[in-house]
Amino acid sequence: MSASDAGPDGPGGPSGAPRSPDAAADAWLRGRELFGIRPGLARMRVLLDRLGRPEARFDALHVVGSNGKTSTVTMAAALLSRPGARVGAYVSPHLVAFRERVHVDGLPVGAAAFASAVARTRAAAEAIEADPDVDLDGPVAQFEAVTAAAFLALADAGVDRAVVEAGLGGRWDATNVLPDRPPSGAPAVAVLTSVSLEHTRWLGHTVAEIAAEKVEVLRPGGILVLADGLPDEAREVADRVAAGRGATVVVAPPGSAADDGRGGARVGGPGYQRANLATAMAAVAAYEGHATDPDGAAVRAARRIVVPGRFETVSGGPGHDGPTVIHDGAHNPAGFAALADAVAEAAPPRPVVVLLGVLDDKDPAAMVSALAPVADAVVVTAPRNPRALPVERLAATVRDALPGVDVGIDPSAHGGLARARTLAGPGGTVLVTGSLHLVAELRRGPDAPPGAAF
Repeated sequence: MSASDAGPDGPGGPSGAPRSPDAAADAWLRGRELFGIRPGLARMRVLLDRLGRPEARFDALHVVGSNGKTSTVTMAAALLSRPGARVGAYVSPHLVAFRERVHVDGLPVGAAAFASAVARTRAAAEAIEADPDVDLDGPVAQFEAVTAAAFLALADAGVDRAVVEAGLGGRWDATNVLPDRPPSGAPAVAVLTSVSLEHTRWLGHTVAEIAAEKVEVLRPGGILVLADGLPDEAREVADRVAAGRGATVVVAPPGSAADDGRGGARVGGPGYQRANLATAMAAVAAYEGHATDPDGAAVRAARRIVVPGRFETVSGGPGHDGPTVIHDGAHNPAGFAALADAVAEAAPPRPVVVLLGVLDDKDPAAMVSALAPVADAVVVTAPRNPRALPVERLAATVRDALPGVDVGIDPSAHGGLARARTLAGPGGTVLVTGSLHLVAELRRGPDAPPGAAF
């Protein structure tokens, strides 16, 4: 038994009680976080070969981008739903359990099915790591393991098609092992939702460099769907790469294309989801070879989707005790600009108290300055993540970026939430943002183990 098997309560749960399938699978996957982020696809290819190439058993639309990936993936999967078709999706990160990343027909895959996929992935990973004839350049990392298990779970579920979200960048992301041509013979569709400065430690220091990393998922002769409004530098890179690979470029219409045709947006979440829905509709049209019926049942279902942790009201509101609490995982300047627009559009009850936690590879000054029109106070905290920005440093940055706004500190996420709720009062609003890790920690509860990395 490895150390990751034991956990705080021994091989089972408390007092040796058997753990649930979710807990057992998650314990092994959490242990793989120790191996960090190591770019490269060799380990994934060897691991998937050992598992029988599950990623080659279904068609896949591949989604990359700085913001909007999960929403676009979830909406595209809903749009692909047809009678007799089985549709999957792979998103990241999760908020409570790893299996939330794998969806079949709009629902998380079952606990037993996911645990089985993880168990087989574990056996394959440990076998290749122990094989002296296999050069892996290090052990299988967490995101590689969960991606392989996800592909296996989707294949086991018999999905015909899936929408797959890249985790980090594109070129060396563990998802970039999908076949050049889907098994059905349909075109290979890649989707670029947005490009902004993010993860510069790994992806580059300019928009053009980051775009180049992301569009590496484009297959020869495939179709590249671009969201409306990409920066010029990103569009130039996309056009150049597509031309070199004989691929077709499709630009999604503006977000207004996702309106209901009568001038009113019917998306279930904030206004920025209209652009994500328009991109998802363009991606599905490229894959299927015809436009999606804007009045069809699939589009109506996609409009109703509220993606967890994306401007999601989780408590409070009219008729409830306590402040309105909104979770939004914005984690870069572009995401915060969209978040500020969403707050202005929704006009939640004031005061608006922001509970903020940020990882250390972000630009917090550029992020929080976007909230100047809507933030009445800020409570700075830190998710339980080794990459969390220390609270004192973050507080100093917020004070400089938002002069005149009261800034408090609580190093505990749950303590910070309690403080923010008190400041907001029963009639105000708490906006939790800065990192999906922070959102996830609050969802899991104060006694849950730390969450997984992206």
